[in-house]
Amino acid sequence: MQFQQLQYFVAVAETRHFTRAAELVHVAQPSLSQQIKALERELGADLFLRARGNITLTDAGEALLPLARRILADADTARYEVQELVQLRSGRVRLGATPSLCTGLLPDVLRAFHDRYPGIQLLIEESGSHDLVRELARGALDLALIVLPLPPGSPALTTVELLREDLVVVSSPEATVPGRGRGGVRIADLEGERLVMFRHGYDLRELTVAACRSAGFEPGFAVEGGEMDAVLGFVRAGLGMAVVPRMVAARSGRGLRVTPLARPGLYRTIALAHRSDVAPPRAARELQRMLLER
Repeated sequence: MQFQQLQYFVAVAETRHFTRAAELVHVAQPSLSQQIKALERELGADLFLRARGNITLTDAGEALLPLARRILADADTARYEVQELVQLRSGRVRLGATPSLCTGLLPDVLRAFHDRYPGIQLLIEESGSHDLVRELARGALDLALIVLPLPPGSPALTTVELLREDLVVVSSPEATVPGRGRGGVRIADLEGERLVMFRHGYDLRELTVAACRSAGFEPGFAVEGGEMDAVLGFVRAGLGMAVVPRMVAARSGRGLRVTPLARPGLYRTIALAHRSDVAPPRAARELQRMLLER
């Protein structure tokens, strides 16, 4: 009994027509008929009752049909599983993340992933959440680490909350930190201070400015328009202070004073997102698992 013969048998059983079955499996009709006859000889029983314009299953055919379908389905599953394993030996994962997450969260996880799957190429897109959502929607990314909530009008994305991260105030060691002695810096204490501010479209910019406005004042900027590394560098140089994620501050090294924000403080919610209508490839799902279990 050959695998191909079972494919031909199921095609005839489902179409009840030898010519249409041959078209379905892309083979000449005489070849299909010969293979069905060979299968019947192998099994020692007729599988079809052949009447002009009317093909029906015999009792033997009825018994074989669910078994043949199961064998074909198992073969498809085996093929899929092997392909999935192959994807973990080669291929790529296209991951988007905000610059602060590239600095704080990703290095350790990506190192562990690369150690486990050295054949997988990691392509990192560093941008703000709004840009990453657009890149996910057009299929340019497999996964993205974004800041919740999603912007209005976002495409259909599946999101899994990854972490909630506190924000802190960083300043140069020589700068006077406002509000010290009260359990940290209140947002209101930043009124009149010169802030080093991220570029437009940066999630941290929007979050900080919104918090200042909720406290009743418009923040003042000493310099604005930078990415994460530039902002930290300007703060070290004493140009002003900035509100950054705690994880980034912890990794920033010397030259910065880190002060917590007083309760209730500020935090951001990080989520792992992918398109709802397309399942990520196996390698991307494995990276997703490692991020969720980090």
